[in-house]
Amino acid sequence: MTNKNKTVWSGRFRRPISKSFQRIGASINVDKRLYEQDIFASKIHTQMLIKNKIIPVKDGKKILKGLEKIKKQIKKGKFVFKEKFEDIHLNIEKKLFDIIGDSAGYMHTARSRNDQVVTDFKLWVKDSSLIIIDELNDLMKNIIKKAEKNIGTVMPGFTHLKNAQPISFAHYLLAYYEMFKRDKSRFFNNLELINDSPLGVAALSGTPYKIDRHFTSKKLGFKKPTNNSIDTVSDRDFAIDFLYACAVCAMHLSRLAEDFIILNSDAYQLISFNDKMLTGSSIMPQKKNPDPAELIRGRTGINYGKLNSILTIMKGLPISYFKDLQDDKSLVFDGFDTIKDTLIMSNELIKNVYPNKTRMLNMANTGYTTATDFADYLVKEKNLSFRAAYKISSKIVNYAEKNKKNLDELNLNEIKKFYKDLDLKVLKIFNVKNSMNSKNSFGGTSEKNVKSMIKRYKKELR
Repeated sequence: MTNKNKTVWSGRFRRPISKSFQRIGASINVDKRLYEQDIFASKIHTQMLIKNKIIPVKDGKKILKGLEKIKKQIKKGKFVFKEKFEDIHLNIEKKLFDIIGDSAGYMHTARSRNDQVVTDFKLWVKDSSLIIIDELNDLMKNIIKKAEKNIGTVMPGFTHLKNAQPISFAHYLLAYYEMFKRDKSRFFNNLELINDSPLGVAALSGTPYKIDRHFTSKKLGFKKPTNNSIDTVSDRDFAIDFLYACAVCAMHLSRLAEDFIILNSDAYQLISFNDKMLTGSSIMPQKKNPDPAELIRGRTGINYGKLNSILTIMKGLPISYFKDLQDDKSLVFDGFDTIKDTLIMSNELIKNVYPNKTRMLNMANTGYTTATDFADYLVKEKNLSFRAAYKISSKIVNYAEKNKKNLDELNLNEIKKFYKDLDLKVLKIFNVKNSMNSKNSFGGTSEKNVKSMIKRYKKELR
C-alpha cells in the first residue's frame, strides 16, 4: 500500500522536503477553489482511459465512484485539505488512495500535473467568465431601466469638466452601456480563445499511451485539443486575457464611479443617492459620503495590479513549465473576486442613483451651452461658413457674459446687433431642450435617437 504521509516523488529523494519550503511551496490554500474542475477533468480522463483499454475497467470504475465521494465530502465541508500534499491535485489523489486503495494509482496514467493544472485552470476561467458576463448583463439592464425613465431629462454635457452642450441624462447613461457591452464582448472573445483542451499533453512532450484527446476535449466542453504539447503547459495567455478584461472593465466602472462622485458633490449637486448607498462621518454630523462609488474607483487598482503581476511573472520564463506559474491562480482568483464584487456594487449604485432634474436643467442653461446651436443655425439658414458663424456666435457669448445673461435671456434686438438678418425663430435655438433634440444624427442625444437606442439595446439583451 502507498504510504499516506509521503509525496508521490519521495522514492527519488534521501531527505524530506524542508518545512519552510513545504509551507511556501504549497498552494492548496489557493487552488482548492479548483476542486470541482479537477474532479470533473479527472473523471473524463478516467473515462477515456477505460474506453481506450489503458487501465482495467474495474479499477477505473472504482476511481469514478471514489472521485464522486470526494466531491460530496468537499461540498459538505468534511474534506480536510493538507498542506503537506501541496496542491488540490495531490490532496484529491491521496484521498482517493484512502477510499479505494491502490486502484487510485491508475488515475494519473497518461497525464502530468502540468497538463492537469492548466486544464483545471482553463475550465475555471471559462466558468468564471460566464459569471462576469451575467453580472455585466444585469448592469446593462439596470442602465437601460434608469435611462428609460430619463429620456427627456436635460443635463449639461461636459468637456474638460466645463459646460459644453445640453444632453439627455439617458444618453449619458447609455454611453456606459456601450462600454460594458465592449467588456462583455471581451469576455466572450476570451471564451473562444480558451477553447482548446490541454488535457493529455502530460509533462511537456505528450504521452506514449494511445489516448483520445478529441474524446476528452469534447467531454470537457472544449472545441478541440491544443496543437503543441510544449506550448500547452507553458501557456497562460488565457489568464492574462482574463485579467486584462477584468482590468478594462474595472476601468470603465471606475469612470462611472468618478462621474457619480463629481455629479453628487456639493459643487455640482446634479445627482443624489438613496441613503443606503451612503455613509456618514465619525465627526461631522451633516455628512453623507458616496463611499460605495469611491470603493468602486479604488478597487480598480487591485485589478490593474493583478494584471501587471502576471505579466511580470510570465515575461522572464523560458518555454515549458516552471514553479513560478504556481502564483498565477491567486492573481486570477483575486482579480475575479474583485471585479465580481465591484460589478455587484455598481449594479446597486445604478439602481439607487437619481437625477436632480431641476438642477440639471438650470446648469444646462448656464455656460452658454447653446452657442454651437446658434452657429449651426447661421450655417443652415443663412448659408454662412461655419468659421464665420463661429465668430459671430463667439461675439454674442462675450456680450452675454459681459451683461451677466444666459443666451436664452437675450432678446431679438440684442442678438441682431451681431447679425441683422434674424427673426423671432432664432430665439428657439437657445432653448436647451430644443438644442438636445436637434442632435438627430445617428448616435446623437435627441429623444428620438435615445428611444431608438433603448429599443435596440433591449433586443440585444434578450
